[in-house]
Amino acid sequence: MKRFLAAVVFALLALPAWAAGPGGVKTVYLLPMSNGLDQYLAVQLTTESVLQVVTDPQKADAVFTDHLGQTFEQTLTDLYKEKSDKSKSDSDPDGAPRNFARGGMQGQRGRGTAFLVDRKSHEVLWSIYERPKDNTPDGLKRVAARITSKLAGAIKGK
Repeated sequence: MKRFLAAVVFALLALPAWAAGPGGVKTVYLLPMSNGLDQYLAVQLTTESVLQVVTDPQKADAVFTDHLGQTFEQTLTDLYKEKSDKSKSDSDPDGAPRNFARGGMQGQRGRGTAFLVDRKSHEVLWSIYERPKDNTPDGLKRVAARITSKLAGAIKGK
């Protein structure tokens, strides 16, 4: 019986952070998003005390992005290279500084998706579709507020 209980406790402790949903996330790093939505999200997330926004990706539990795919995976690889590879990660093979936003939809009309991704497992913990009606500051502020509100509800388990 003791072995069974020990095995159950071990299994529960070994569950990945994403198993509990976004509730296990305390800190988030925001990748550049189309039309500067990341800036509005940072304001809303911190003002509403939903998540702590960090400027150092190494301190983040998760990453917020508006796109997934190969370029996103490459960005995560670049951001979270081992410390021994740090000197290599600061520039592209041709020596130019890395631009972590290179795979985003910079300058294009946002498609309305946002993803909260676990930094270690690369699992999507939470996602939403909230397309801004327009790309004005007020429109982006409204959509950031809706995203933040829905994320707060998901974290609280509503």
